[in-house]
Amino acid sequence: MEIARDSKDCVRISTGVVYAEKFAEHKCLWDENHPECPERFNAVLRRCGELGLLNRCSIIQPCSVAEAQLIALHTPELISLLKSTNNCNDLNHLENLASQYDSIYFHPSTYDCSLLAAGCTIKLVDEICKRNIQNGMAIVRPPGHHAEKNDFCGYCYFNNVALAANHALNIGIKKVLIVDWDVHHGQATQQMFYEDNRVLYFSIHRYEHGTFWPNLRESDFDSIGEGLGRGFNFNVPLNATGMRDNDYMAIWHQLLLPVAYEFQPEIILVSAGFDSAMGDEKGEMELTPAVYSHLLTSLMCLANGKVAVVLEGGYYIKSLAEAAAMTLRALLGDPCPGIGSLGPPSEIMEDSIMNVIYVQRAYWKSLRHQKLYSILEPPEEDEQRHMPSLKYLHDGIKPTKYPTRDGYPVSTPSFLHYVAINLNNIIASTKLLKPEHKVCLVYDAKMMDHKNYEDKNHIEQPARISSIYKFLEDFGLLKRLHILKSRYCTDEELKYAHNESHIVEMSSLNKMTIKQLIEKKEIYQSVYFHQDTYQAACLAAGSLLEVVDSVMKGESCSGVAVIRPPGHHADIDDPCGFCIFNSVAIAARHAIKQYGLKRVLIVDWDIHHGNGTQEIFFEDSNVLYMSVHRFDGGEFFPHNGDGAASLVGRGEGEGFTVNIPWNKGNMGNAEYVAAFSQVILPIAYEYDPELVLVSAGFDAAVGDPLGGCKVSPEAFGHMTYWLSPLANGRLILSLEGGYNINSISYSMTMCTKALLGDPLPRLNDGLAPCQSAIDSINETLSVHHIYWSTLKPRIKSLPAENVLTEEKKRSSRNPPSLSSNILQQNTNGQKNEVNLLCEGQLFQELSLSEETNKVPVDADNEKNDDRSNDDQHQPPSSQPSASSTNSSQSSSEASNRPTLRQFLSDNLQALVNEEMFAVVPKRTCPHLPLVEPIPKTGINVQTPCSVCNDPKENWICLICYTVQCGRYINEHMMMHNAESGHPLVLSFSDLSVWCYPCQSYIDNQVLYEAKNAAHLSKFGTELAWSYGTVQVNLS
Repeated sequence: MEIARDSKDCVRISTGVVYAEKFAEHKCLWDENHPECPERFNAVLRRCGELGLLNRCSIIQPCSVAEAQLIALHTPELISLLKSTNNCNDLNHLENLASQYDSIYFHPSTYDCSLLAAGCTIKLVDEICKRNIQNGMAIVRPPGHHAEKNDFCGYCYFNNVALAANHALNIGIKKVLIVDWDVHHGQATQQMFYEDNRVLYFSIHRYEHGTFWPNLRESDFDSIGEGLGRGFNFNVPLNATGMRDNDYMAIWHQLLLPVAYEFQPEIILVSAGFDSAMGDEKGEMELTPAVYSHLLTSLMCLANGKVAVVLEGGYYIKSLAEAAAMTLRALLGDPCPGIGSLGPPSEIMEDSIMNVIYVQRAYWKSLRHQKLYSILEPPEEDEQRHMPSLKYLHDGIKPTKYPTRDGYPVSTPSFLHYVAINLNNIIASTKLLKPEHKVCLVYDAKMMDHKNYEDKNHIEQPARISSIYKFLEDFGLLKRLHILKSRYCTDEELKYAHNESHIVEMSSLNKMTIKQLIEKKEIYQSVYFHQDTYQAACLAAGSLLEVVDSVMKGESCSGVAVIRPPGHHADIDDPCGFCIFNSVAIAARHAIKQYGLKRVLIVDWDIHHGNGTQEIFFEDSNVLYMSVHRFDGGEFFPHNGDGAASLVGRGEGEGFTVNIPWNKGNMGNAEYVAAFSQVILPIAYEYDPELVLVSAGFDAAVGDPLGGCKVSPEAFGHMTYWLSPLANGRLILSLEGGYNINSISYSMTMCTKALLGDPLPRLNDGLAPCQSAIDSINETLSVHHIYWSTLKPRIKSLPAENVLTEEKKRSSRNPPSLSSNILQQNTNGQKNEVNLLCEGQLFQELSLSEETNKVPVDADNEKNDDRSNDDQHQPPSSQPSASSTNSSQSSSEASNRPTLRQFLSDNLQALVNEEMFAVVPKRTCPHLPLVEPIPKTGINVQTPCSVCNDPKENWICLICYTVQCGRYINEHMMMHNAESGHPLVLSFSDLSVWCYPCQSYIDNQVLYEAKNAAHLSKFGTELAWSYGTVQVNLS
């Protein structure tokens, strides 16, 4: 609870904005129609002013960057060159100079404006880091994310965001997340942090297999960083135009949010180009301006709310200005406008997302939801498989001189007319709600009159609500809330969820004696009665209706109901599980009947399944009920099967009940992050609710005596924040269970702070769900993908094998010719021993006989290989000689397997068709010095996985010599690598050695001892020494 307690004084402060009128001076003097024009800047300021946004911000004084800061990321020569253009009025000189760079122009003010753009961005980040402002926006130009260390590029001169990120690192920030949603790849930002694990760079950009500018191979999904930065570079390539809101939200839910929560940044920088917005002639995408507020809001609960948005591109002025204004509005904490029902991502986007997951899942545990398949095995019935592939279609040729005029697309008048009408309609229909009160609250101490006669210490005790109320007061929140008067629920309102006999039965409690009440409770499951129970339950339900009224009438944006007794177990005709009347169910029906709502979402995160709420709406399509709860195969309360994933509703309500059942205890923050990002949020965005009600039980919280889980109070705040962009912000929390007084008090306080827009504490680092939770989530996905189209891509499985080899990558750009000489040079020019790969899988137990020893090994060409004399190429005396090797391989087992020449000859057509291709293991690796000597006990290839005891497809770590299973069993060796950092492992199947950091197979004499020991165990013979210099001729 310490983290939640320490957040008491962490309240929302102002949003900052920095800009300078001088930015309007920078323009192209020889092309008056150039898209990177001053009107881009002016229009953004004008629209933000029209919406009254600038007046609500703290204005930061602009300043220029110091040269010492520039030199950190740009060369002195580049800086001097730009400085030489300062106040230069020789247009011919400026244009000739511009022709040396890709998509660049120079103006006499370009140098000053570039210094100012970088300086303003750094100043904004500095103010955020010092907590002088909460978050902010730099409305600057020229943009920066294409500016390389020693090159101007793409309208960019100095890399504003990269310089600001570097500044943040220099002043003590340890982890920076850069989200680049400009439609062009910010290749320069990528380059600057490509080997740096302190910066996670995440870019979504138009690519079209390299045919879209900047036409770089490094912009594809498999460029994931190098060295320490491997896994910290994300590229999501858009290989088609016309991407929409649903495509981008799918990226957020499936990739960005899970990884961001695992990374846990300390500040977020957004390279906010708006050239993906509808109408932009460069991007040709179709994002609505409103979706940018959703993209940004979902990030703002990370990094203690430290978010800096920096203007990059965007060239259709109206959509640029509107999208930028919606972004600033989100920074100010205003409710997100509705964006309608979102369906699944397009197939092309789905492929890109799956490709990214495939290359990054080894580095991020939060991306390991997809099942794995082996490409050597036939698909199971109804199995949907994804096969990653690479394609690069650009010729890669750079011109010696770049065009300086008309080098940009121009839209036709008819298209511009169409876009203008469409965009104007969207803007006019977008509701920009901002109620007078951000959050309302209802509480009444009379609800404490409901108590247990027999057990004064019963866990559902009156102090549950009084303690929450006191915490809200101690945290200074009550004075920031709109306090509502409580009221009793009428019988007619109770009938929204309950039949008359149940209401009459409960109303008679106040006439019973204590003895009668004690006897009566035995009829029901886990309830107790008091003479004031009926009044307290009516007060709880009626008070929640007051919150609904305040929100639906536009008086309050959101609300909190601190009420008891709880309600979600109470069904149509019975009390159950401490619950008398189902307050949330009554509230949902009240909103439908009184305000004409057609779609109400109920999210139930109480650790117990809300069986009563499910029953009430089981045949109702107007209410979507989603519950994440502990199930334990039906053994956890309420001890029935109602909470199973297979229960989906009935009749018109089929598909509108969604259960995510945990089948064990100890679930924590990571599991709930996964449940929301993989299931709850995607379905919620497809459903497009008009009101969101939360059955906010806190018995999944750490320390709860019933739940047995470990969700932190601040995590409940994050869950609240994730739901807040829905339904124009109309979100209401109603207390259900939770029986550790401290836990529920801190938890509801964190939720209330989230609704108020206070920065939330960061969650623990390295969040990744356990396998049991992944299984539960996948079970729900498998059931509900037929009802919710947005879930369909998530049920695809990925190949367990490495199908993206260097040979395959190269062939996508320049397919090699296949002749009788099958051996090909790899990208470094070496020729090495060939292992064969059929669709990515190394063939197992292939005998290379004497021809293995004839493959050439040119050690002099190896990088980092310091072997320099012939003695190094000879096997030491302790190794088997060539003759003894040939003798040992003449056994019947070996002779029955094909030679390399025979195998290649028999499979020539498969090679031609690229159904099979050659993998050349690297002969050097920087991690080889880490290899430890084999244990004295040797290596036993029959050893099962030390974690799951599975005997199949195991690997042995060459550093600690633990044995664990491979990718398409239970991935334990991958997890071992992620946890220990041990890089090199040896396969018991084919005796190959894989390096995780290098993402490559390795073959080096350093590995011989371990491979030989495994070979002895597997075949009873020594492994051939294959590091000599004899040749092979396969023709």
